[in-house]
Parts: sequence; C-alpha cells; structure tokens
Amino acid sequence: MAETIYLIASGDLRLSANRMCWAAQEKAEAAVMDAVRREGGTVVRGHAYEPGLGHGFIDSQKHGNQVFRSLPPDAPLIVCEAVWQYSHHVLAGLVGHRGPILTVANWSGEWPGLVGMLNLNACLTKAGVPYDSLWSQDFADEPFRKGLRQWLGGQKVEHDLSHVHALESLRLPAAAAAAGAELAAGLLRDRAIMGIFDEGCMGMYNAIVPDENLMPLGVFKERLSQSTLYAAMREVPEDEARAVRSWLDAKGMKFHVGADPETELTDAQILDQCRMYIAVLRIADDFGCDVVGIQYQQGLKDLAPASDLAEGLLNNVDRPPVKAAGNGRVLYEGRALPHFNEVDECAGLDALVTNRVWTRLRYDPETTLHDVRYGEAYGGEFVWAFQISGSVPPQHLVGGYAGAVSERQPPMYFRLGGGTIKGVSKPGEIVWSRIYLEGGKLHADLGRAKSVELPAEETERRWRMTTEQWPIMHAVLYGVSRDQLMAKHKANHIQVAYGADSESANRALAVKAAALREMGVAVNICGDCHGLAGA
Repeated sequence: MAETIYLIASGDLRLSANRMCWAAQEKAEAAVMDAVRREGGTVVRGHAYEPGLGHGFIDSQKHGNQVFRSLPPDAPLIVCEAVWQYSHHVLAGLVGHRGPILTVANWSGEWPGLVGMLNLNACLTKAGVPYDSLWSQDFADEPFRKGLRQWLGGQKVEHDLSHVHALESLRLPAAAAAAGAELAAGLLRDRAIMGIFDEGCMGMYNAIVPDENLMPLGVFKERLSQSTLYAAMREVPEDEARAVRSWLDAKGMKFHVGADPETELTDAQILDQCRMYIAVLRIADDFGCDVVGIQYQQGLKDLAPASDLAEGLLNNVDRPPVKAAGNGRVLYEGRALPHFNEVDECAGLDALVTNRVWTRLRYDPETTLHDVRYGEAYGGEFVWAFQISGSVPPQHLVGGYAGAVSERQPPMYFRLGGGTIKGVSKPGEIVWSRIYLEGGKLHADLGRAKSVELPAEETERRWRMTTEQWPIMHAVLYGVSRDQLMAKHKANHIQVAYGADSESANRALAVKAAALREMGVAVNICGDCHGLAGA
C-alpha cells in the first residue's frame, strides 16, 4: 500500500451547478480521504480547487485530459462523486488508465452523487474499463470499510449479486414466449424509427446505442437537430399553443405562475413549452418516428424553456390533440408517442418495446424513466425515491392531470425556466427495467416492484431532501436490496410501467422478457421471479 492514491471529481458543465454543489462535494471528499488514511493509505487530490471558479471539479473533457496527463497512469485512482456529473469529462482519461479504479458516491439525495456514479459506472461498463464501486452515507460504516480494504489490498470489491437470474435459467410460460416472439418478429419485419434530437446528452456515453446494435432488431435512428425543433417551435401560432394550455387547465392541471422569469414560472415559458410539444409531434409525424428523445441539455437549454412538460405529455395516451399543419389530421391520435428523457437511447429502445408489449396486452402503455435518486427504509421496507425532471406521464400520477402541478425548474440547471409535471406516482404494481451495453452487446435487467403510498409529510420530507419541483415515485423492489441494485444497475435511469394488478404485471414482465430474448438481447430477471419457473 506504499503507492499514492489519487482522488478526482467529475462535475457538471454548468458553472452555477458546480458552485452550488461544491460544499457537499468537499465534505464527501474529506470523509473518503480520511477513510483511506485510517486504512493506512496515502491519498492526495489529483487536481486543484479553482478560486476564480469557486469549485474544484473537472468541468470539461478538455480539463479532464489536462488532469490525466499529470497523473501516474498506473496509480490507484478514486473517482469521488457527491453531485450529478458529466461522465465524458473523465471517461477519456479513465479509458487509458492502467491503475485500479474505484468509483465512490455519498448516499444522499441532495445533488446527487449516487446518480452521477451510476452513470459513470454504466459508461465504464460500456467502454470495457474495469472498476470497483462503493457508496456510503458517512464513509465509516463497516460495509464501506470492508470494501475499501479489499480495494486497497488489490482485490475486487465483493457485492452480493444473488438476486440476478439469467433468463436462460428460467422457464417462460408458453403463451408469453409465443407473444414475445411474435412481437420481436413484427418489429424486425416492419421496422421502427427512433427520432433523436441531437445525440449524446450530459456526457452519457452509456446512453448512446450504436446503430449496428439496433439495426438487427429492426430499429433505425433518425438523427434530428434541436435547431430544427427550435425553428419549428417558432412557427407554431400562439393560438395553437394557448389551446394546449387551455386543454391542460380544463383537465385540472395546476401551474404555479409568477412574474419574474429568472426565478418563477411564467405564462410565456409555458406557452413555449406548449409550442415545443406541438413541434415535436409534427416533426415526428413527418419522419415517421415511433419513439423520440430530446437532449435539451446542452444547446436547447440556451434557447428555450425546459422540455419536460412536452416530454410528459408525449408519454401519455390522453393528451392535448395536435393536428398536422395543413390537413387537420390529428397526430398519433389515441396513442402515446413514447419519449426517452435526456435522449437516453437505451431507455428509448426500452420504451418502444414496452409500448408494443403493453399495447398488445391491452394495458395502459404509458412508460417513463426515473433517476435512481435516493432511498431510505420506511415502515420496515426500503423505499426508493425515483425522480426525474418532470417528464412523467400524468397517467402515472395520483389524480392524473388533476393531481399534477407545474413548478418552475431550478434556475441552477434550467436558466430559461419552464415547468415540470410534478406529482406523486400512484400506488400499484410495476415492472422496472434497464437496457444497457456491455461487451459490445445489448443486455436488459428486468424486475418487479410496487409503487407505494407514503404519508404526505414523509413525501414532503423526501422532496425537500431531493428536488421538490420534480415528480416522485415511492418504489419497493421485490427481492432486490438497496446494495444489490447499486452493485448491478448499469445506469442512472430506471424504466417503469404499471400493470393493473400483480397478475397482469407478471404477465407483462414475461412477455417483455421473451420479446427482448427473441431480439437477441441478453436478459436477466432481477429479484423475485414472479411467474417464472426454474428451468
């Protein structure tokens, strides 16, 4: 253990976020370095705090490359995260690093580090870079200390993965296998178009699926430009945007509107979001898209309010009608146009398959992805706080549209404002999933869970600990502990869709697993194998 260990921190691209979050990062780093020293290690920071910027993050790929040029290529390296971070800031350096790598996150919903670490882990997995991973609330608990000792001793950090069951070890019901095979064959025969408004969001290398992985499935990308989207927004007449707003008002959705656009949600911001919703539908129809994703960060954030209101509406079957320009045809009438937030193409493929499976089974096909944001025990169960920045279909919320409220996005991340679709996810049985890339191939982890109702004061407490403007789901995973999910999950995102009850959710899980298997995706069932017998 004579070698010096270097600690680095990847941050945001946005200066406002890096400054705001630095105090939490500094606290986490100090605790991690103390833990290393208690175990007899020598640890130093691999890059300096910048007084002129007010933070000590690696804040660009350029900066990351400069840092890695000064680091010994064989040195043990800790990437410590207490914030959301852009993985590509450090990925180039990590790909070429020869020493052991440990990713570490604080267990806090505040900014949040565990979300950033999960994204970095998924990027490293896709890139084929070996790494170990740990997380902790105070970096003094025995599981963290044990894992750190293993890593410092040159061993792999051990995590319990007994919850993971390869689909090949299970037996699908015959009807589910047949339905899945038919769906996969139909997708390959008819082909689907994935509309992508600028590829690659916030350094999420893990969220880009190469064309050669999609084409054998029958899925093809239509690369669209967000400048085209912005131009199309400007062509939407005000009366059409107001018609969307009036439709939402009539449904009982509430908007917390103020007068100061710098800090409050304004009517002008909402109308621009309505223009975006209309423009996306028209562009998607023009190009024949079956599923779409908007990057928003970066680029569009400097031109328009947040995309989240539009995204959530697109994911909902019951939504404001939009007609094609010129001929009056209602676009995607009676259907959701699945949207994958932050142009996460893994989630886009997942949403497409989910929509096809749920539609075939005649279940509500609304789907969304959340961040794996935070979690705590409550009432004897570990209850996750899944959150995303507003792009949740109202069908998933308690009270639907009438239970939704739109609040201004945090100025730290969303300079030009815009509202969310905030609410509490309704109780019920859900299927969760994640598609990811490993070893050059597509994989999928699927499982079952329930969305639970918590007392209002507990929900408010969790909102205050995370981001109170965003929708929240209180989720309990069946047969998967907190640490098992953290050890295995290859993304900051998790996809969810509801079944009407346990039986229907089990059926949907089985058909989706069968469809993905027939598409050539390596499938794992994680946790309790509901309705699937051992082979």
